[in-house]
Amino acid sequence: MTEPEQSRSIAAVDSLQTIDRRESQILAPYATFSKETRGRRYPESAHPYRGPYQRDRDRVVHSAAFRRLSGKMQVFTGEMGDYHRTRLTHTHEVASIARTLARALRLNEDLVEALALLHDIGHPPYGHAGEEALDECLAGHGGFSHNAFALTLVESLERRYAEFPGLNLSYEVLDGQRHRIDKKRVSRLEVQIVDLADSISYDAADIDDAVKLGLTTLSELAEVKIVAELLEEIRRRYRGVSASLARRELTRALIDLRVSCLLETAGRDLARHAFASADAVIEAGFQFSVDREVEEQIGQLESFLYQRVYRHAKLVRVRKAAQDRVRALFGYLCAHPERLPLFHRRRIAAVGLERACGEYLAGMTDRYCDRRYREWVAR
Repeated sequence: MTEPEQSRSIAAVDSLQTIDRRESQILAPYATFSKETRGRRYPESAHPYRGPYQRDRDRVVHSAAFRRLSGKMQVFTGEMGDYHRTRLTHTHEVASIARTLARALRLNEDLVEALALLHDIGHPPYGHAGEEALDECLAGHGGFSHNAFALTLVESLERRYAEFPGLNLSYEVLDGQRHRIDKKRVSRLEVQIVDLADSISYDAADIDDAVKLGLTTLSELAEVKIVAELLEEIRRRYRGVSASLARRELTRALIDLRVSCLLETAGRDLARHAFASADAVIEAGFQFSVDREVEEQIGQLESFLYQRVYRHAKLVRVRKAAQDRVRALFGYLCAHPERLPLFHRRRIAAVGLERACGEYLAGMTDRYCDRRYREWVAR
């Protein structure tokens, strides 16, 4: 390479936006900076133009467990139609809201996105119904939690790299997921943002899906003050709006209201504390607060959803049938471990028969679980 060519090459590299340069310009002092990462269990060289949390995000997206979320129910099953959210679409909606919050508060958006995309990756088939059934099956063997299983997936079960088991995610991403297991631990702001985005997302989405599926109506939802006020504003602004568009506008308005209220409160609190680092946030035990009136009204909304949607007779029947299938499959696999794939048979020596069967079951999509039940149990 000639001297002019070398000079051009060096100039080209220098013109690239490095992660450190970018973060120094846009992140607040209390954010989690990539350069301060505690690294990974299996050391890896830094990437020239991708930060550690960008790499974590991409590893999650390319994992088999993440892809399987497209076949796992959020609240409503596939037999009820194809409009409603799956566990995967819910995850993307959480990530979208979390990125908005992180960008406005000048937090590490890459870390927030990685945490958001990871947060539900450990869900078994049939949502929380499947989780409850698996927890019951494994009661004498450590129980089952989708939050804990997410760590098992990314640290042990995923097989994408020749150098190490799992995804070898950064300490900060794994620690953020551990916070979901132990809520008493004080967490960095990026972790808190994802928890809040999760709540904002599923409340609004469950309203949208439940009305679309005919499990409740806008009129019934208007029994809740916050919904009544938003619907009144929607109908005042868009006179003659159809019920279908009103439902969609309600979903959007509810998300916007909660995000706006959170940002207003969080911005004021962070300005008052003036934290000099992410560690200072944790040392102070700081937690984001929300507007008390809005929090009370959201509590009323969630109570309505629990009583009138999640406990709806149609959903209760579906949940019970799903749990029966999980229990039957678990019993069958424990009695016939030869049915397990080779990888999971080898796991028996490390975690025991019951846990190996539970891990295999937890990785299934709803449809695959149904198929195995028909082939092995309901013959």
